Amino acid sequence: MTAQSIQTAATEPQHGEEITVPLNRLKASPKNARKTPHSPVTIEAFAASIKAKGVLQPPVVEVERNGEGAPTGNYLVTIGEGRRQGLRLLAKRKTIKRTHPVRVVVDAENDAHEISLDENMTREAMHPADQFEAFKRLAEEKGYGPEEIGARFGVSAHVVRQRLRLGSAAPELMAAYRGETLALDQLTAFCVSDDQDRQRQVLEQIGPHTPAYAIRRAMTEAKVRVDDRRVRFVGVEAYEAAEGAVLRDLFTEDGGGWLEDVVLLDRLVGAKLAGLAEEAREREGWKWAEASLDHPGVSEFGRVYPVAVERSEADAAEITALSEEYDGIVTEAGVDGLSPEADARLEEIDKALQAFGPDFDYLADAKARAGVMVTLGHDGLARFERGLVRAEDVVADPPSPWEAEGTREEEAPDGGQGGRSGPDADASDDDGGRALSDRLVIDLTAHKTMGLRDAVQADVGAALATVVHALALQVFYPTYGVWTPLQLRLTASGLERQAPGVDDGPAGRRVRERCEAWGARLPEQPEDLWGVVAGLAPSDQLDLMACCAGVGLYAVRDPHDRRPGAWAQAETLATAVGLDMTGTWSATAASYFSRVSKARVLEAVTEAVNPEEAGRIAGFRKGDMAEAAERLVEGKGWLPSVLRTVSDAAEPEDGGVEGPRDDEAYSFAAE
Repeated sequence: MTAQSIQTAATEPQHGEEITVPLNRLKASPKNARKTPHSPVTIEAFAASIKAKGVLQPPVVEVERNGEGAPTGNYLVTIGEGRRQGLRLLAKRKTIKRTHPVRVVVDAENDAHEISLDENMTREAMHPADQFEAFKRLAEEKGYGPEEIGARFGVSAHVVRQRLRLGSAAPELMAAYRGETLALDQLTAFCVSDDQDRQRQVLEQIGPHTPAYAIRRAMTEAKVRVDDRRVRFVGVEAYEAAEGAVLRDLFTEDGGGWLEDVVLLDRLVGAKLAGLAEEAREREGWKWAEASLDHPGVSEFGRVYPVAVERSEADAAEITALSEEYDGIVTEAGVDGLSPEADARLEEIDKALQAFGPDFDYLADAKARAGVMVTLGHDGLARFERGLVRAEDVVADPPSPWEAEGTREEEAPDGGQGGRSGPDADASDDDGGRALSDRLVIDLTAHKTMGLRDAVQADVGAALATVVHALALQVFYPTYGVWTPLQLRLTASGLERQAPGVDDGPAGRRVRERCEAWGARLPEQPEDLWGVVAGLAPSDQLDLMACCAGVGLYAVRDPHDRRPGAWAQAETLATAVGLDMTGTWSATAASYFSRVSKARVLEAVTEAVNPEEAGRIAGFRKGDMAEAAERLVEGKGWLPSVLRTVSDAAEPEDGGVEGPRDDEAYSFAAE
């Protein structure tokens, strides 16, 4: 068919004739069956294709006529409105002229509405697998990169990379996808890696209903996710700079991925922690510094705490004045915020206050025998444990009162008997040099102890101070716990070994902050503690006692250390204080579901959601079930029975407190 150009508006072509029409003479047809307009993305794709390859399929048009039936010189596009819109977009961008010539085919016999409907119905889109492989072929045979292919088809380079990755899937995967035994989300999970051998291995292991996240996990099980705490600490950029390989996930919105060299990652983490530790030692003047990836037994160390920095009256007055000025500027700020001048003044005040140094700091002699340990928290941030004292650096206990009275052997005047002539020896009051016999000392101090008991019972304030002093000694001066006559023993057991990450949880952070706040208020030397405790207001004494009592609580249900009475009392105490663990702990695959039986997982989902959801995941493999359960119970506030607090309404009628059953508490041992 020979094309001819339109010369005048009166020229009327015949049916089936191919002609060339200026773009500005093509109009949308009111008879087009497609009433929903093309999306901007589709029009963009048409424009990109036309720009690269021209109009491959001429639009079908009919002659526009005026009210008298005469041709107007314009043409209504019956088939190909998307191509017309793509051309108009190119003209708008001045890529082509408004009068750009367009080849069209004239239809003067068929009903315009019917052929428009026919065009949109009697066709089948290319299977996505064919598209993936076609993109791959363009890349391999033409040498086109993602940007070039995207420009030629009106899609982003990222979309092209996704399709190229899918086009590189193992043939077995593509066959399963074409045969509809593998869904697109499953195929994308396989293609998180382009390792076809690994794809085949995982394909042999999974069932037809394996969810995509489980396939993705199997494809990356020997790698480290980019949201791992170690990766957040080091940074992907530093890892890549050390020539570490990163497997990117092209099919998730956040662009996540996995680090493939775990050994390199751990080496980088260790080096960065060690650098921070050494930097803290040099800058702050500690005796030693250590770094540890995993949380060490910090509770096994002694502790020194910072003390208030003594300032001159002039410095204290200036700090007060600057602080009041700062607060005044902030208070006077209007709805429009701070003016540039006020903001600049606040910065000056900040710098001036910082020049005075911290309000609390460690004494020089404390730093000379203590150290700092830098660990990696579960939030991916470095955690500094300052003021740790090793056993060999603990200051030796001073001599006891009995040694001070002359019972030490080297002070004995009789030449080596140490002042002791046996348990029944009498002491002479008039020789001045001989010590009392051990037996007499025991007798006399027993009477003194009884007198002390009587006096303390009669003085409530002294009794409270005595208890608080004994507890504080054992919590804040662990090596001096024997410096109290009160036979009250408290053990502050660390929990990090039993549950890694517990110290970095919400409750762990609050406990640590309270202890650090009190540690800063207490004296450096244990012999000065009584004076401080006795001088506190009763409310402060109670607050310090609560801090110490909380540290000493231990309700871990260890099958090798059965203490049913203590466990029952722990449940009573939890009820008394209204303990709500939903704000401290949540059920995840790592924290619970992967560590219990399938029956327990389904029981949890049934309680937290409904039996239908539990039934839906009942056939999953254990790892997949655990991850599915995590998502289902998220935000539901579900807790396993061992973490639930017994309410008053749930208590037995006899008034006893019924804790979790032993089979519930120790179910993990059998599972």
